[in-house]
Amino acid sequence: MKHLEKLINSKFSKLRIAVIGDVMLDRYLYGSVDRISPEAPVPVVNIQKKEDRPGGAANVAINLKSIGVTPVLFSVIGKDEAGKKLFHLLSNSGIDTSNIISSKLRITTSKTRVLSKNHQMIRFDEEVQNDISDSEADSLFTIITKQIQSKKFDAVIFEDYNKGVLIDSLIEVLMDLFSIKKIPVLVDPKKKNFFAYDGVTVFKPNLREAREALGKNFGISLKELNEAHNELTKNLSYKYTLITLGENGAYINDGTSGKIIPAQIRNVSDVSGAGDTVIAVMAAAIASGANAFDAALLSNLAGGIVCEKAGVVSIEKQRLLSELKEIQY
Repeated sequence: MKHLEKLINSKFSKLRIAVIGDVMLDRYLYGSVDRISPEAPVPVVNIQKKEDRPGGAANVAINLKSIGVTPVLFSVIGKDEAGKKLFHLLSNSGIDTSNIISSKLRITTSKTRVLSKNHQMIRFDEEVQNDISDSEADSLFTIITKQIQSKKFDAVIFEDYNKGVLIDSLIEVLMDLFSIKKIPVLVDPKKKNFFAYDGVTVFKPNLREAREALGKNFGISLKELNEAHNELTKNLSYKYTLITLGENGAYINDGTSGKIIPAQIRNVSDVSGAGDTVIAVMAAAIASGANAFDAALLSNLAGGIVCEKAGVVSIEKQRLLSELKEIQY
């Protein structure tokens, strides 16, 4: 795997990758439970620690930064306390926040998890899922256009959590722009806009999302995954299919043949944010000239590593390099 080590060390730091989509604030409340509430049959959690982390498209940007890539993040958030906190966290991580629009018409998506002994007890979501306004979409397009005129992106990631930032009209004009500029585009699609990303380079749903979109509960044999790839490409024109399979690894198809890349054996703590890591590393590898199979191997490895830690975390470059030296395929 020395060629991939060389790619990480010599190419990643030269890349500039755009991330466009839904950012959010992931909040964690850690505590202990030693009694049941006298008010209702529910546990009483004594909160001992609070933690906030950037999530969604913001986590993709953090992952890019942590492997040496320069991320350029574009989104729309609320003009609220959660938005201010997200700006603060991103700035402290070295992420430029000047391309994020703050809107009085929206609230910043926040997901608050209550945990005890690494067990998630409940999650509270604060969000709006309405589409951004036409004026906000126009403003976002203008900002992206100015950035691309200033300096070309080596790749673009659409991180779509169906929270309203990526609307059909914006996706369409951006895909036209990136096609003209011949920039590789990767998408992590969700249900609402699943088939809106015609012409992308890498189409990366997870297994559940692909099953729901096709209306088929297909298995994870190579034959069934190849058939799923064929079905997807009947609905959408794109170059590579990457379907993440959780503990079973990932499926990659380069348009000619398909392959299942097995996952490494791990003590999985939390799968939150693993998909963000996968698409970040996949984008960096593709932008560096890696073939689809090498890029999928690298991104699958990175996604597995972050599952060993609780909560939404980013991949560490040195850890990725270290594990790359040990794996055998």
